[in-house]
Amino acid sequence: MDGRLLVFSGSANQELAREIATSLRMSVGRAYIGAFKNGETRIKIHDNVRGCDVFVIQPTCTPVDHHLMELLLMIDALRRASATRVTAVIPYYGYAKQEKKTAGREPISAKLVANLIRTAGADRVLTMDLHAPAIEGFFDIPVDHLQAAPLLSDYIHSLNLSNPVVVSPDAGGVGRANRFRERIGAGLAIIAKQRPEPDTAEVLEMVGEVEGKTAIIVDDMISTGGTLVEAAQALIERGARKVYACATHGIFAADALEIIARSGIVETIVTNTIPQRQQASSARVRTISVAPLFAEAIMRIHKDLSLSALFS
Repeated sequence: MDGRLLVFSGSANQELAREIATSLRMSVGRAYIGAFKNGETRIKIHDNVRGCDVFVIQPTCTPVDHHLMELLLMIDALRRASATRVTAVIPYYGYAKQEKKTAGREPISAKLVANLIRTAGADRVLTMDLHAPAIEGFFDIPVDHLQAAPLLSDYIHSLNLSNPVVVSPDAGGVGRANRFRERIGAGLAIIAKQRPEPDTAEVLEMVGEVEGKTAIIVDDMISTGGTLVEAAQALIERGARKVYACATHGIFAADALEIIARSGIVETIVTNTIPQRQQASSARVRTISVAPLFAEAIMRIHKDLSLSALFS
C-alpha cells in the first residue's frame, strides 16, 4: 500500500489502541468522539486522511450498540474524507453469538452487523477469535481473523503446570481446545452441556480423564460466567486437582466476576480485546495484551504481506 499509515480509535478501548500505536511507533490519529445534545453520536476527524491507509480500532463491547454506531460513523467519515483504504479493526465482534436462527422469527444479527460495516465503507476487517468462524463468510470484503491461542498457551506453558488436561466447555469448542492442547502438550476432555435458556448452561456429561490432573478450561469468551463455573464444578467433582480458565474475550457481564471468584478456579486468563480495568484489582484475573499481535497484523496488511505466520 503506497498511502501513509494512520491509526484511529473509537472510545471502546483507547488503551489498546494506544498500545498498538506504540508498537507501530506512531500516535493514534486525532478525532473528536462525543455526542450532540439530543444524544446522537458525533464524530469529527481532525487529521488529514486523504490518500491514507487508515485502521480504525474499535471492539464492539458494552455498550455494544453505542460502540457499533461509533465505528460505523468513523468509517463513513474517513471514507468521505478520501482515505484510500479503511480497515475496521474489531478485536471483539459484538453480536457474534447471534450468527444463526435458533427459533422462528429471530434475526441473524451477526450478518446484519457485517452488512452495516460494509455499507459504512470499510474495505476490510481485522478481528480476533470470532465466536463462530462462519461469520467470516458474512462479509463481502476481506476478513483477517487472528487467534489469541499462541499468547494464552505461552502463558499457560510458563506456569509449568503438573499433569495438565485442556477442557472444552462445550462440543462446539472442541477444535479450539484440541489446538490449544497440542500447543502445551496436554490431554483433552470435553464437556457436553445444554442451554435451557439464553445465558444459562447445564452440564450433562464429560468425556476424558481429569482425576488428579490440572484442568485448563479453554473458551473464546466469558460472558456471565455460568458456563465456566458449571464446567469448573464438574471438573472438581470428577477429581481435578486444580482448575484454570483461558478465554480471549473477558466480557464479565453482570455479576460474572463475583460468581467466578466464588468458584474453585485458581486463575482466569483473558486478553485485553475488551478493557479490563474493573478486573485489574482481582489477583485471580490475568490479562494478556494482544497489542503486539494486532500491530504486526496491521503493518503486514499495510505492506501487502502475508498474515499466515500470525495464524500458526
